Amino acid sequence: MATLAPSNSAADPARPAHVPADHVVDVDIYAPPRIAELGFHHAWRELQANSPAVVWTPQNEGHWIALSGDALRDVQSDAARFSSRVIVLPRSIGEGHGLIPTTIDPPEHRPYRVLLNAHLNPATVRGLDDTIRQTAIDLIDGFIADGGCDFTARYAEIFPIRVFMAMVGLPESEAATIRHWASCMTRPGMDMSFEDAKQAFFDRLAPVVDERRAQPGEDMLSGMMAAQMPGLDRRLTRDEALKISTQVLIAGVDTVVNFLGFVIVELARDPALRAQLRAMGDNVMPAVNEFFRRFGLVTIAREVRDDIADFHGVSLKAGDMICIPTQVHGLDETLNPDPLAIDFARRRAPHSAFGSGPHMCPGQELARKEVAITLEEWLRRIPDFALAPDADLSPVPGIVGALRRVTLTWPA
Repeated sequence: MATLAPSNSAADPARPAHVPADHVVDVDIYAPPRIAELGFHHAWRELQANSPAVVWTPQNEGHWIALSGDALRDVQSDAARFSSRVIVLPRSIGEGHGLIPTTIDPPEHRPYRVLLNAHLNPATVRGLDDTIRQTAIDLIDGFIADGGCDFTARYAEIFPIRVFMAMVGLPESEAATIRHWASCMTRPGMDMSFEDAKQAFFDRLAPVVDERRAQPGEDMLSGMMAAQMPGLDRRLTRDEALKISTQVLIAGVDTVVNFLGFVIVELARDPALRAQLRAMGDNVMPAVNEFFRRFGLVTIAREVRDDIADFHGVSLKAGDMICIPTQVHGLDETLNPDPLAIDFARRRAPHSAFGSGPHMCPGQELARKEVAITLEEWLRRIPDFALAPDADLSPVPGIVGALRRVTLTWPA
């Protein structure tokens, strides 16, 4: 069985004739150069600063990488030239992805996005405010007297997942299993192959889909299955329901979990930054937006539809794969001066933490709300804290950037 892992260098393809030699960089996108030494974002920033806007790597079966913010934006936003049919590298794994709507191009993807948007729009998320806040308070109050905690295990891996499992109407007791399957589909070196993890999702969700198609409840999955798809005058088929439900679960149990780890590490290291946040009171959304600009996480890909004679200095051929590491958009110094610095005064700073174009993340309002409430309630209860000696900030390779273990300490 194939797994999501870097290709063996001995099997790497030769440089294609249309790839300029000075645009070749031997990069594994799941573990970029010096990531162990510099950390996830600094490693990507260094690669970006020392490379052309678009480079080609022989690893993971050979593909392009968009490294400038402008190139990344152009790939994400131009579905006419860059297809989402395959979004995972290497291609041999990505061909079997097939979840929706992430692997469907416009305009066909629109009905599915409408279903998602109906349950993740700003008004719906505002209605969850009290639930999300109480979840954060309950978790923090559960360990505040201990004078420290494993933030990863006791907060980040519980908080957004507890909120999300309630939204989709699945028991919280299954969260760890579902997150493990999601990790096997997004990280190399796991104990299940991409295909087996995907099948595990389908096997678990099949009875859920059958039940909620027959007797919809009040949860998000039921709502999508009961709704008429706009422009199609029909409901989701069983196969479509399985694919969209799996995609929803993968997105809901991984990204915010890992993002919170990067944010809390930055705050643990910088008392002045914590003081700025506390002074903002309940108006922390500018800080939330800056954190998302600074800590983009997701590395996916697109397929070139037709030959492109000149794309940011290179020629692309139909069928080429081009990787879009969304974190490099916010780190581009030509778009965001001093990009590694956290500056809450930035306005309209361009980034792609939620993607851009037709596949912009439908869950972005929920993510922003969860992060904002975490910052408000954490700093209200634990205003001063530091990294604990046993914190392990080594990056975890995968499609979604992550830190291995964030442990904290504070005055009891």
